[in-house]
Amino acid sequence: MSKKIAILTSGGDCAGLNAVMRAVVHRADHLGWEVLGIENGTAGLLDDPPRVRTLKSAEFNGTIMRQGGTILGTTNSKNPFKYPMEDGQIKDRSDDLIAAVKGLGIDALIGIGGDGSFGIMSRLAAQGGLNFVGIPKTIDNDLAMTDFSVGFDTAVAVATEALDRLQPTAASHDRVMILEVMGRDAGHIALTAGVAGGVDVILIPEIPYSVDNIAKKINGVKADGRNFALVIVSEAVKTPEGDKREVVYHGGETRYGGIGEHLGVQIAQATGSETRVTVLGHVQRGGSPSYNDRLLASGLGVKAVELVNEGRFGRMVAWQNNGVVDVPIEDAIKECRTVSPDSSLVHTARALGISFGD
Repeated sequence: MSKKIAILTSGGDCAGLNAVMRAVVHRADHLGWEVLGIENGTAGLLDDPPRVRTLKSAEFNGTIMRQGGTILGTTNSKNPFKYPMEDGQIKDRSDDLIAAVKGLGIDALIGIGGDGSFGIMSRLAAQGGLNFVGIPKTIDNDLAMTDFSVGFDTAVAVATEALDRLQPTAASHDRVMILEVMGRDAGHIALTAGVAGGVDVILIPEIPYSVDNIAKKINGVKADGRNFALVIVSEAVKTPEGDKREVVYHGGETRYGGIGEHLGVQIAQATGSETRVTVLGHVQRGGSPSYNDRLLASGLGVKAVELVNEGRFGRMVAWQNNGVVDVPIEDAIKECRTVSPDSSLVHTARALGISFGD
């Protein structure tokens, strides 16, 4: 009987997921493992029959690696411990999911996800005695124990390109351009893209700010003879009054959104400058992965299969000190990796004259 690895993507999509699958399938094939792809994340295992298909090396000839998104589909809802039923009830279907995994004869499960997904899958593994290995992906780069997660580099590249495109328009019209980027609980995208994109102000949730300090920086830029300014803000930044800016979607779901527009009005009033706001949103998740994300995905995918082959479970593969390692998955998800106000990149930004509004 063949040895079977199942792989799934869970949580929000990002660039590089298909490159991870390519690495897993090729390494597994070399080591004699069959790979099953679970469609639509953990929710696919709760369909009847489960949504599963065999993944072959020939399918991953290099073309799929270049594609954004995930060919398996994903979900960031339908938690199996709190599964929404059609009649509106919430049911614990974790035992159903565990039974589906065992019914498929799966020897090990590889999950590509973030802290929320790993928390769910680790709990399932403990409850059902499943063999689980995690591969980190999140554009927010907020998983602990890894320097980078799949998807982050591409998201930063998109944000940096947006700043490159906004700068000439800002200069042409004497404007302050505000770019709102993703970042659920951490400001890594705003910080990294802000330094790379040469902005004047970076606003992240980890560093308190005031509109007066932002205005002081922008007015100083004007006094030095420049007719424009660039501001980048993480979506999780609160208003100066300490309120979250959120949008309520159909069904009552709330998500961050609107801090850019809120600050645009206040900055215009404080500086007298014409302001414009651009919200990147899901543009940061899509598109072809950067070469860095392809390399990271390849190294992590190979290592995950090798852990399975060695019988080492409950681990997350990670990138540390320019190499691939593995760590206990509990250590990776026990806390969010936010930006340290004392980090070297924050120091670099300040040394370049960038204001954090503090």
